[in-house]
Amino acid sequence: MNTQANSNDPKAPSITSRSKGPRTKRGMRSYTALVFAAREVFERDGYIDARISDISKAAGMASGSFYTYFESKEEVLAAVVNAVQEDMLHPHLGTSGQKVNARESIEKANREYLLAYQHNARLMSVFEQVAQVDENFRELRRKRGEAFGKRNARFIRRLQEQGDADPNMDPLIAAYALSAMVGRMAYQVFVIGESIAFEELLLILNRLWINALQINPDANLTAVDSQETGTEFSAVG
Repeated sequence: MNTQANSNDPKAPSITSRSKGPRTKRGMRSYTALVFAAREVFERDGYIDARISDISKAAGMASGSFYTYFESKEEVLAAVVNAVQEDMLHPHLGTSGQKVNARESIEKANREYLLAYQHNARLMSVFEQVAQVDENFRELRRKRGEAFGKRNARFIRRLQEQGDADPNMDPLIAAYALSAMVGRMAYQVFVIGESIAFEELLLILNRLWINALQINPDANLTAVDSQETGTEFSAVG
């Protein structure tokens, strides 16, 4: 399950870049073109084989122009990650104070997460590759996963406190396990290419979430509570 944090949520650590950044409208256009070009090259060639010269060429710039905005391939990757994060975080599930059904919240959040993962599948494959070779990137993914896991744990804990979920399940461990399940299945289907229909995948993941936690059919939370849920886009970390 993956929903956008509200203003009271602890911030998940972001993958930031030390890039110089644009200072003019023309600079912003050039910066944006490099980020889009980097995504294209990373998706086509993978992170390891991607070259700065190819990124510059795809952006329609001389190679030297790259260094006006970024110091390295690692920095432009960070900018790509930051750009894609908005696509992996989703709108609130209800107006603050509004009652929402917990099961319906899970279904909606999982659907939007899977759609976003499907849209970004090639890039998610790149992130998996980078995590295997870059310790800093791997640690940032771990920290983001921890932050989102704690958000999901709050969702589970409040259901337990209301008597609407299994009280004998550690909420944080359950959150990690269920989030990892959704993220890994998304990778298996949309990156590896396992032949599972989207709606069938969604149905099974929702049932596993609900059955594992033994969530009551009529369990409700206020919208501010449901907004606290979320998984990493399994993510990027």
